Amino acid sequence: MTTVRAVLFDRDGTLVADVPYNGDPDRVRLLPGAAEAVALARSHGLATGVVSNQSGIGRGLLTAEDVRRVNARADALLGGLDLWVFCPHAPDAGCACRKPRPGLVLTAADRLGVPPAACLVIGDIAADVLAARAAGARGILVPAPATAPEEVARFAEQSAPDLLTAVRGALGVTAGGRSR
Repeated sequence: MTTVRAVLFDRDGTLVADVPYNGDPDRVRLLPGAAEAVALARSHGLATGVVSNQSGIGRGLLTAEDVRRVNARADALLGGLDLWVFCPHAPDAGCACRKPRPGLVLTAADRLGVPPAACLVIGDIAADVLAARAAGARGILVPAPATAPEEVARFAEQSAPDLLTAVRGALGVTAGGRSR
């Protein structure tokens, strides 16, 4: 098994509360454990990033600049991640970047200088885990209210109850901070 060198998080429903098509930085709210999970990954020398579908751009509901402003607010609240990449396309665009396709994960890995196999992708829906698989990375599902029960069942062996537990598990660290 390849050692994890980077953790790539989904944004909405994973790091921040899911506000559909959010273009307002003032509406960004971190989910419980998000800042701690990012800090834990960084404290172990891992690169961190966000890979996020933002179809509101392709649908004409917000602009790429709106997404960048929301990302900047989330980044400030999280203490700073190494990179943010997003797919601006509508679901029917057929692009290579929209999760569950591997494009976002491959782009993030390349920009971080990390092989995809050394990346862990954490998200709240099947598309996140499937994008990781398609890129040759490892995926972990952290169920949220938007996660379909079928997805929870399908990825039961590749899931964690919360974000901090997912990062701890990837690092082999116990809740007390000790390595297993």
